[in-house]
Amino acid sequence: MSSIVKEILASPIQMADQVSKMAEEAQNFRQECLELKSKTEKLAGLLRQAARNSNDLYERPTRRIIDDTEQVLDKALTLVTKCRANSLIKKLFTIIPATAFRKTSMQLENSVGDVQWLLRVSATADERDDEYLGLPPIAANEPILCLIWEQVAILLSGASPEERSDAAASLVSLARDNDRYGKLIIEEGGVPPLLKLLKEGRMEGQENAARAIGLLGKDPESVEHIVNAGVCSVFSKILKEGHMKVQTVVAWAISELAGNHPKCQDHFAQNNAIRLLVSHLAFETIQEHSKYAIANKHRSIHSVVLASNNTPNANDDVEDDKQHLAVAVAHPMSGNQASNQMSNVISNTMAIKGMGQPTAGDTSKKHQHVSISGTSIKGREFEDPVTKAEMKAMAARALWMLARGNLTVCRSITESRALLCFAVLLEKGPEDVQSYSAMALMEITAVAEQQAELRRSAFKPTSPAAKAVVEQLIKIIEKEEQELLIACVRSVGNLARTFRATETRLIGPLVKLLDEREAQVCMEAAIALNKFACTENYLHENHCNAIIEAGGAKHLIQLVYFGEQMVQMPSVTLLCYIALHVPKSETLAQEEVLIVLEWCTKQAHLIDDPSIESLLPEAKSRLELYQSRGRGFR
Repeated sequence: MSSIVKEILASPIQMADQVSKMAEEAQNFRQECLELKSKTEKLAGLLRQAARNSNDLYERPTRRIIDDTEQVLDKALTLVTKCRANSLIKKLFTIIPATAFRKTSMQLENSVGDVQWLLRVSATADERDDEYLGLPPIAANEPILCLIWEQVAILLSGASPEERSDAAASLVSLARDNDRYGKLIIEEGGVPPLLKLLKEGRMEGQENAARAIGLLGKDPESVEHIVNAGVCSVFSKILKEGHMKVQTVVAWAISELAGNHPKCQDHFAQNNAIRLLVSHLAFETIQEHSKYAIANKHRSIHSVVLASNNTPNANDDVEDDKQHLAVAVAHPMSGNQASNQMSNVISNTMAIKGMGQPTAGDTSKKHQHVSISGTSIKGREFEDPVTKAEMKAMAARALWMLARGNLTVCRSITESRALLCFAVLLEKGPEDVQSYSAMALMEITAVAEQQAELRRSAFKPTSPAAKAVVEQLIKIIEKEEQELLIACVRSVGNLARTFRATETRLIGPLVKLLDEREAQVCMEAAIALNKFACTENYLHENHCNAIIEAGGAKHLIQLVYFGEQMVQMPSVTLLCYIALHVPKSETLAQEEVLIVLEWCTKQAHLIDDPSIESLLPEAKSRLELYQSRGRGFR
């Protein structure tokens, strides 16, 4: 940067010398020209001092101030050149307004003040001796710009850790207050020194730097700039080696950047951020113990599901393996390692995914270490519970934003122990951890809905981790936990194509949500049920029958007639699918669904909807065919 700054300063120094020389040779307005010469020489001295200290100068204000200074010197040079006219004719035709000298003199004074401020702001605190920097004339119309320059200069000048931390905190305040200020911080080169502070500063400074970076990435262009500055590698290093309080802010910043510009998801994935975030999610959520077996006195629904789906031989292998490998599931926010209802699921997952399928001859391998977290961060077990809780919440939040619409990230998450962690955290985590975990699962299942490969690998019916996740989703839907309900309903709907024909227990809780609930909840439940009943779902007939048996037809009729428009659309669609796939149902005849569909064909806002336009006539026609036959038998 020294060479760049010297190049910037070379031209105005030459111009200042030229102005001084021309002013000395002036024939007219000599007194005024000598006054300009005096101020120009003072300015030239300051510019030479700046050139000597070019290593310490902050480039952005240097460019801005020197550009303005050059313009002023150019005007001064034009003015003193006119004053060199020595012939009578030239004197007669050279008109110089009386105000020109006053204006140029004032501009030179302003340039002197700007360069003096530049030298002070680029100096260390010791050199300034805590002198108040004041406001440079150049920033009179935009004082915030001056404040930004001052804080970034402190970050660049090698000030004390406390001063750099305070400067980062000031940038946090500015970026939080106004989006435009955030843009200015990026434009004025604030990101590289913040990253440097994040790498080299003390804990408080690192927290402020990470928070500032998260606040600066409010739009795709800004995030792109931050990523190009190298934020991904710095954040990953912090997640691996930093203090947990700093890691918490870094995880939050990742969620902000990924949320505002999804294209950066792959950059974070390439820098190992996914594995590190899952490591924090797994820490004290699922733990392995090689010496102590778990005696679970109460068989949970998870263990029943596992036992019912294992073959006798596989069962023997799992039971034999449990004698050597024990996995404890602790409360996510405490050190308690007592067993709970997830233990059988986790131990089975570890046996299948972590250790491979054991055989009778593999006894020598049964005590091998199985890595869950993927990384080991010394000392984090001694952090206070509040910090651990915040870390989990921000890790889940970051994974939520990173997973949105990204198959690569979702595959990395599901190939780790993250699904198991989400299942445990949904059951026992604090409110914010539960919320972010539910949102992360919603995004992962949304990608799985579109990608058959991910759906088959991560959510196959025999997967213990997938079973654990589904169990928790069903429990939340049955309890109607409002904070998590919509995300969980969407997740179940996204997984509609993964369930077996015998898995009908999901339908009842969803149908129940159609009965006199908030419009948003009814709409989401209807959309989820549509994914079970649609033609694309291979088991649509089984699911349609299950919906009818759960009393869905009656609720749907009420929603079609009296529901809000946002609820009407998916309700009509679902009723059409049921009529199309199980037209022989006696319940549909008793509830007079045919009359309802006839009414729908006369509603302009319904028949104009693309999703209903072709489906409604087909469903009505099919129902008429079977219901008319049925009337003859009653």
